[in-house]
Amino acid sequence: MTAETDLIKLYSGQILALATDMPLTGHLEAPQHSAKKRAPLCGSTVSVDLNMTDGLISDYRQDVKACALGQASASVFASHVIGKSLDDIQTLRDQLFAMLTADGPVPDAPFDGYQVLIPAREYKNRHASILLAIDATLSALKTT
Repeated sequence: MTAETDLIKLYSGQILALATDMPLTGHLEAPQHSAKKRAPLCGSTVSVDLNMTDGLISDYRQDVKACALGQASASVFASHVIGKSLDDIQTLRDQLFAMLTADGPVPDAPFDGYQVLIPAREYKNRHASILLAIDATLSALKTT
C-alpha cells in the first residue's frame, strides 16, 4: 500500500462526517474562560470560550481551523464537553495521548467516539491537531 492510499484510508467517511457536523461552534458573548491554541507543525488553531457552573463546564463554543482529523476530534470533544470538570478533561487528554502515542485504549465513555481516530496513530505530525481542542480547553481552565 502506498502512503497516499494510507492517507486516503485515514480520512474515512466517519472522520469526514464528524468534521462537517461539528457542534458548539462559534464564540460565547461573555465567556468566563477563553484560550487559543496553535499546532506549530501544521498551523491548525482552535479558540475556545466556556463558562463554568459549580466546577462543571456549563457552556462551550469553539472556532476550529484545522485538518479533518483536528475537526473530527473537536467534534467528538464538543459533543460531550458540557457537564465535565477540569479533571475530566485532563483525564481525557491523558487517555487520548496514550491512545495516539502508546497504543493505549480508546478514552473512556462518553469520549469513546475517539476510536475513529485510531488510524491516526501512525501520523505523529497530526497528533497535535487532534489534541488541540482539548489543549485549548485545558489552557482556558488553568489560566483564568
